[in-house]
Amino acid sequence: MVNENKKIKVAVALSGGLDSSVTCFLLKQQGYDVCTVTAIMVRDEKFKTVVQNAKTVAQKLGVAHYVLDLSTEFKKDVIDYFENAYKNGKTPNPCILCNRTIKWGRLFDYATQELGCDYVASGHYARIIDDNGIKKMYPARDEQKDQQYYLFELDQSHLNKIMFPLSDYVKEEIRQIAIDNDLPSKSSKESQDICFITKPMTTKKYLLEKFGTRKGSFIYIKDGRKLGIHEGFWQYTIGQRKGIGIAFEQPLYVVKLDAQKNIVYVGTKEDLYSDFTEIKEVKLQYPIEQSEFDALVKIRYNMQAQKARVKIDKEQKTAKIFFETPVASITPGQAVVFYDINDRHLIGGGWID
Repeated sequence: MVNENKKIKVAVALSGGLDSSVTCFLLKQQGYDVCTVTAIMVRDEKFKTVVQNAKTVAQKLGVAHYVLDLSTEFKKDVIDYFENAYKNGKTPNPCILCNRTIKWGRLFDYATQELGCDYVASGHYARIIDDNGIKKMYPARDEQKDQQYYLFELDQSHLNKIMFPLSDYVKEEIRQIAIDNDLPSKSSKESQDICFITKPMTTKKYLLEKFGTRKGSFIYIKDGRKLGIHEGFWQYTIGQRKGIGIAFEQPLYVVKLDAQKNIVYVGTKEDLYSDFTEIKEVKLQYPIEQSEFDALVKIRYNMQAQKARVKIDKEQKTAKIFFETPVASITPGQAVVFYDINDRHLIGGGWID
């Protein structure tokens, strides 16, 4: 097995953090011909550290290390998208865009086309299984870390050339492997969600610096009453409760944003719930014959998947989702991802408009 693996060249997307470092270690241990690629997303001190950490790991493991400056592309494809989404009253998901355009876009192409790699590996927690020639993505063993949701836009051209070596491990085991083998990342912390907003900067401060303030109205969704004044709809997202600052007989939540009129609609908890949504830009991980089926559906990453009926218009690449039980805070700009109702493999997803 090891001798066969030596013929297979694998590029590891290496950040220098715990997961990608152990990914590299495991593949080298299994005898693959391993090299590493680190992408520069932003030209700042943080990414200088990322490159240095990755270089240290590569040197420790004795593998080649390439640095790919994708800061221009990242600005255009991810940061501009992030800012424009908030400007238009949507709540973006930059990690999915980064996976599509950067990690499994330009980095993937560089590794397979320029470096001649057979596979590209990463520290994502997901599992790829061959089903009669069709690659399907299943949950990883560590359900707390499962990252299928963020990878729904990948298709067969990617899945046929991807390795996720961490799929059989839980996080504690990954850290123990790093400790046992004295990897430089053994004590590294979890990476933050938005890599281009570095502490002490927060998303709210970032948006205030970008868009400033502009007075608008809080409107009660049930009867159109004006309940107060805010300083810019971009400071709010659907489902938000804290930070509204209005005294009312019941707790208030943000239930809708009107970017054109700079209105934040608020309501009670019951106003957050809906049993229907529509999505656009639908992508499927593999071809399916049926256009209507029952599935498990997520409207955000950190939620339990809910049973729903999915009706896809394949020509328009849109879909209608009918939930068995109403779900809270369906948020424009977020991804809806659907999974097989029996074995939970990922089928596809799309975007709430």
